[in-house]
Amino acid sequence: MALDDDLRGASPDRVRKALRDEDPLVGSDPALGGAGFAGVLTAPPGRDGPVLVRDILGREPLFVERAAIDASNSIDPTRPDAWARDPTDLDDPVSLPAGSVASGTGVERIWSLPEDGPIDPAAGQAAVDDALDATLADLVTDAGEPADDDLAVAFSGGVDSGVVAAAVPDAPCYVAGFEGCHDVAAARVAAEAMDRDLRVVEIDHGDLVRAAREVAAATGRRNPMDVAIAVPLYLVGEAAAADGYDRLAVGQGADELFGGYSKVVEPADDARVDADTVRGARTETVETLPDQLERDVVALRAAGVDPVTPLLDDRVVAAALALPGERLVEGDERKVALRRAAAGRVPESVRTADKKAVQYGTYVSRELDRLARRAGFKRRMDDHVGRYLDALLAGDLDETAADLA
Repeated sequence: MALDDDLRGASPDRVRKALRDEDPLVGSDPALGGAGFAGVLTAPPGRDGPVLVRDILGREPLFVERAAIDASNSIDPTRPDAWARDPTDLDDPVSLPAGSVASGTGVERIWSLPEDGPIDPAAGQAAVDDALDATLADLVTDAGEPADDDLAVAFSGGVDSGVVAAAVPDAPCYVAGFEGCHDVAAARVAAEAMDRDLRVVEIDHGDLVRAAREVAAATGRRNPMDVAIAVPLYLVGEAAAADGYDRLAVGQGADELFGGYSKVVEPADDARVDADTVRGARTETVETLPDQLERDVVALRAAGVDPVTPLLDDRVVAAALALPGERLVEGDERKVALRRAAAGRVPESVRTADKKAVQYGTYVSRELDRLARRAGFKRRMDDHVGRYLDALLAGDLDETAADLA
């Protein structure tokens, strides 16, 4: 039976162009844009079809049955029962590697991150400004027409989510966290400065246990770091969906693209990276995006919303990757180009705000540790939180909301 194109994130013609030109960021043309793609492509240029494709940053998840990804098994991975966007739809799912094409002959890496740059600092800054103008404008229009009123914003009060929220002034903002946590406090201050409607999702231990189970079931991720990162995002998405919103705009990608991590500041002296330069260390963080985005996108869709990622648009990615090191880090300031581009878009207090990693800023990691110790998994034990989660997810612990009150 002949297959039809079944792509998410980009048109078949654009993906064919990306294949023909081996262009990893085919939407970087100012008039185009685009934030990734994945799915089945028929009639791929220069090869037999159909094939499975996934963009270089893995912005759209795509899973394949383990047996079908192995060419020696002679199973066509494009068969409808051999691949899925939701890992729970398959018996033994594995991720199609980002930047790859898969067919009955195996998996082939097609795209790599561009190595252009660095360009002149002023030109690089101008390119970032223009890219943000274009991609943020797309949040409020759809093919030139006003977008539907179905968009909410995940908002932590930092520059990333602040820039996104500023582009859609009528969209409600959501933040999740335990009482007294940094993210909720920062979001309240920023929302007041921006005169925004902020809806706070207050997490308690019952919410944490429930969401941990649901995130693990949806994503297949069971380790403490993945669970702690995905849980607050999942709860924000769940709250937005309950309020009738179908899409959630997020600031994902900014830290990786623009040098937001402390390990890029002095990479030659930081054992967490192999690179010796700021740009090299930034590239290493960008290469972690496919794994992170797969987790986040799957979790948000399980919560009932579709993520919108303007800071991962091809135009923004191309501009960020070409930046010189001084537009990534300057002294103690990180994400230099993004913060400069944010001037005039957000209040100065938001533009310069420090941001904690979500698992710490929401207190989710802290409270997972607390629950683990309460259940008898002490810190002296190796990976005590991981062992607690294994027991919880296996059903060996009867952790109910009443027990946790």
